[in-house]
Amino acid sequence: MNSSDGMLIVNVSAIQAVAIAAVTYYFGAWLRKKVPLLEKYSVPSPVVGGMLVALVLSCLEYFRLMQVNFDTSLQTLLMLAFFTTIGLSASLKIVTEGGKLLVSFLFVITILCVLQNFLGMGLAEMMGLDFHYGLLAGSVSMMGGLGTSAAFGPYFEQTYGVQGGTAVAITAATFGMVVALLIGAPFAEWLIRKYKVLTPKEVDNPEPELHIPEDLETAVVEGEKEPTYTPQLLKAGTIVAICMGLGAVLSQYMGQYITLPAYIGSMIVAAIVRNVGDFSGKYTVEGKGMNAIAEISLVLFVTMAINGLKLHELLNLALPLMIILAGQTILMVVFAWVMFFIFGKTYDAVMLCAGGIGFSMGSTANGLANMQAIAEKYGSSPRAWLIISLVGAFLIDLINALLVTWMGAW
Repeated sequence: MNSSDGMLIVNVSAIQAVAIAAVTYYFGAWLRKKVPLLEKYSVPSPVVGGMLVALVLSCLEYFRLMQVNFDTSLQTLLMLAFFTTIGLSASLKIVTEGGKLLVSFLFVITILCVLQNFLGMGLAEMMGLDFHYGLLAGSVSMMGGLGTSAAFGPYFEQTYGVQGGTAVAITAATFGMVVALLIGAPFAEWLIRKYKVLTPKEVDNPEPELHIPEDLETAVVEGEKEPTYTPQLLKAGTIVAICMGLGAVLSQYMGQYITLPAYIGSMIVAAIVRNVGDFSGKYTVEGKGMNAIAEISLVLFVTMAINGLKLHELLNLALPLMIILAGQTILMVVFAWVMFFIFGKTYDAVMLCAGGIGFSMGSTANGLANMQAIAEKYGSSPRAWLIISLVGAFLIDLINALLVTWMGAW
């Protein structure tokens, strides 16, 4: 702790940063229960608590009262762990269960990724901003959600000198999550009524309450879980650590030819490890232990990233960011409408639109929440539920990370 020009400067160590993040998360969870609106729109606890901490610290720094500097070394470690679990979820066997419809949907959503980025970059340059801001308010935050935003924000700041990149990305991701829940189910309802879509007459097997399938649980969601047993957790931790170690070697090698985020190597190694196990049958990498590592690393990593936001850096970007996000919302609605026709104007198509709006503007959990709302009224769509879970939970994250890295280097 020291002072500079009358302003108190506080340096927070890596371990202290993790402790503050844990307290912040539980404060956000408590506050979310007290404010029904936050619960209604599924605003994650890391956002609720973290944004308040970031707001207070940003105000103190803006008025030159106190500056808090967080050591982010453990934040980086948690980020690597989370994205490694994403790679370990990338099972080709599971993908084949979705059939041609899954492949078609993944292709269409990849096009949406590109369009989100072109729209963001175009609007940013029209307003005289660095086009990287448009990328951060494009598929980084819209398709990637909080996890990808918290990873690419610092990466863009360090690699391209984008001031306030993390704040832009996380703010955009939070906006997208709320808007996705506001427009997803109503838009699906409108499609059903306008085009007289045939729906199931009875709900014989409705989808369960909002939960991603157990082996794909990688969103910032809350809910009661069965206890994680030590052997499963230790096995999962060992696999993740090995993938991170080998991934670091791969990233260093690839870094000689192309600049990539640190976690790309780990994701690639993890995907290889998962599929070798699937096809050889010699070992498995899924289960409660892997889910626990994914959830804990994501919650702490995202909370730490939000705690350290410099929100005052958004003051000059507020209006341009609002314009870009308004454009992204319009693009999402129009694209969802087109998707409805592409997939045959069926009930499955309606559900893919509802789910697609959710995860294409924030998180898989929001997509499933939209689908759940429609299913309760009109009936279930098991195929659409599976496809949204598979694509939203890990497939599009792999594609989006590579796409954003490539476009960011233009």
